[in-house]
Amino acid sequence: MSSADDARVELMRELKAASQLQHAWIMQAWQDDPGLHPAAAMLLSDLAKHGEARPSELAKRRFVDLSVVSRQISQLSAAGMVDRRPAPEDGRASIISVSERGRAELDRRRAGYLAFMERALGDWDEEKILELTTRLAEMNADIRAVLSVPACEV
Repeated sequence: MSSADDARVELMRELKAASQLQHAWIMQAWQDDPGLHPAAAMLLSDLAKHGEARPSELAKRRFVDLSVVSRQISQLSAAGMVDRRPAPEDGRASIISVSERGRAELDRRRAGYLAFMERALGDWDEEKILELTTRLAEMNADIRAVLSVPACEV
């Protein structure tokens, strides 16, 4: 195996570790502040980023079954964090969007996330963070292309 191959394998190991650490942080934050399930919060964040959508579109974008998204929407709806309206072209379908209460919850969670990142990467300067972000975005675009997954679906 060449050193280039070793570097690629090590990159995948570090990405896996980063994913596991992100999951650990999410679960720790949920234990500290129980309530909205982290998966429902991620769905809410997805809606805020990409705009209103049908549940089927959300399921496709999140790579989960429609039943999973339906449960998350039910939780978000019961908490008043999403609004639901009939789809204009098909009244049987719903369009889901983030409510004002949902936006306030996302702002609160964002503040916690930024505080965590400041504790974890407080000695990183902005240039270092932007460089890593740029490289990861380039890598993700290349991986999406190989997987044929459009950027808007992740």
